[in-house]
Amino acid sequence: MSAIANAPAHDHHDDHGHHHKETFITKYIFSTDHKMIAKQYLITGLLMGVIGIAMSILFRIQLAWPEQSFWVFEALLGKWAPDGVMTPSIYLALVTIHGTIMVFFVLTAGLSGTFSNLLIPLQIGARDMASGFLNMVSYWLFFLSSVIMISSLFVEAGPASAGWTIYPPLSALPQAIGGSGTGMTLWLVSMAIFIASSLLGSLNYIVTVINLRTNGMSMTRLPLTIWAFFVTAIIGVVSFPVLLSAALLLIMDRSFGTSFFLSDIFIQGEVLSHQGGSPVLFEHLFWFLGHPEVYIVLLPALGITSEIIATNSRKPIFGYRAMVASILAIAFLSTIVWGHHMFVSGMNPFLGSVFTFTTLLIAIPSAVKAFNYITTLWKGNLQMNPGMLFSIGLVSTFITGGLTGIILGDSTLDINVHDTYFVVAHFHLVMGISALYGLFAGVYHWFPKMFGRMMNKNLGYVHFWITAVGAYGVFFPMHFIGIAGLPRRYYTNTEFPYFDDYADVNVIITVAAIITAFAQLVFLYNFFGSIFYGKKAVQNPWKSNTLEWTTPVEHIHGNWPGKIPSVYRWAYDYSKTKENGDYVIQGQDFVPQTVPLQEDEEELNH
Repeated sequence: MSAIANAPAHDHHDDHGHHHKETFITKYIFSTDHKMIAKQYLITGLLMGVIGIAMSILFRIQLAWPEQSFWVFEALLGKWAPDGVMTPSIYLALVTIHGTIMVFFVLTAGLSGTFSNLLIPLQIGARDMASGFLNMVSYWLFFLSSVIMISSLFVEAGPASAGWTIYPPLSALPQAIGGSGTGMTLWLVSMAIFIASSLLGSLNYIVTVINLRTNGMSMTRLPLTIWAFFVTAIIGVVSFPVLLSAALLLIMDRSFGTSFFLSDIFIQGEVLSHQGGSPVLFEHLFWFLGHPEVYIVLLPALGITSEIIATNSRKPIFGYRAMVASILAIAFLSTIVWGHHMFVSGMNPFLGSVFTFTTLLIAIPSAVKAFNYITTLWKGNLQMNPGMLFSIGLVSTFITGGLTGIILGDSTLDINVHDTYFVVAHFHLVMGISALYGLFAGVYHWFPKMFGRMMNKNLGYVHFWITAVGAYGVFFPMHFIGIAGLPRRYYTNTEFPYFDDYADVNVIITVAAIITAFAQLVFLYNFFGSIFYGKKAVQNPWKSNTLEWTTPVEHIHGNWPGKIPSVYRWAYDYSKTKENGDYVIQGQDFVPQTVPLQEDEEELNH
């Protein structure tokens, strides 16, 4: 099937690049080339990340030194920080928009948008995505939704303030609080457009992987990165429409007088006319996307890590088929665990026990991945470049963050720590930091493929070590104040003498957060500086096996000049020897996928 699908591509692309002149607008702005769209996603995601992290620093300062005056608050927040003291409403707004930006606009779009676009055509041997036009539309819808989300910060009554989960009735009644008005409307419009972008992208990725693989590229020869992107796209297609329906029903409740999520509400003694709705229905719809969303964010990072750890260990990935099976198992299980976010919503205890069971089952494929990473590293010839360090860092945070998930996934244990900083610490480590490490690892590793230059290795080391120590410095202490019962989303805890003892811990967390945030400036300097002044890259700088390193360093439309190479083996033949102990290719410890099997060689893909 893949051979047939690619037949026309071989013919009419050979003279590509000669018959039409690209202008600045068609090359850099409205580009249909997957490599350029990947860069657009990455740079937009990084800019959104800067905004998201800046917000977190603002509210961390407030938590460490509550009710104190800071000139930075007055400068950035204006009327929301009279005399430099942050108001409760803007604190909630910052938490809300920070969560939304980091989960959707940085991790979902930054990871899937960038690396699915860059790597799917290059690693499966395709000229481009199945539909370049849809790909372009997908990016520009994402850009539009980003602009709308940022513009909601400048609304007179304030941006959305109901938490990133936007539970009704706070989000469903425009008169509830300041941020429930226009700011909330813009949030919903932005998310609706974002979901459209995500669906167009996901459909494109799925069709490309199924239809456009080159000769010989069977599913069991795909690199694990492609498996991860492929399954991530499938989860997105299944679950994002449910969030879109929740957003649309919420818009109906807000603007058209329906009562999907509202019932028996009194505001200042006045009885509202809403009858029969249920806010718990919204929770079900939101978390039906919300939990798969965790894996939409995490799976691409795990796929990137698989590729980088195998390449830099100079060893085949351990348990390829088990890794594929665990990706598929995680994808399936992620759609039947959403209730664990709702153990304290009045759920029937029997249903709670069902969700506990399915949630704890996810620990099995997750552990398979963790053990396989460690086994791949075991006795490897480790190349400790920045991409490898971030990949190993991901394995660390994936394990530490995942362990606390066992507590939160148990309905009886969760009751004690629900809505405390324990939850914040858990999901930031297992989803936020792990996925960010995957993003950084991917950028360091594929930067030469994107920009034709190398990033500075020493700055990469500085970036990694400050980030790694700082991230644990932020989120480790949070577990302890969470177990002590400190609730999340309170802009100050000074009203509760019980929590006075933990004020110092909040100061430690905030200092660690500020140091970690400044470390990201090292990365940004390295990233943007290397685009222009980095050392010129060779064609295959990491001595890797996958197809993207067979393309020329200079980007050309259609990826390969002339014919697309055929594939004869899986992607992980590192340090492979013949019976006499010599490497398959004399003098080099890797065998690219394009090298035919030799007579005395057996094919591996276990």
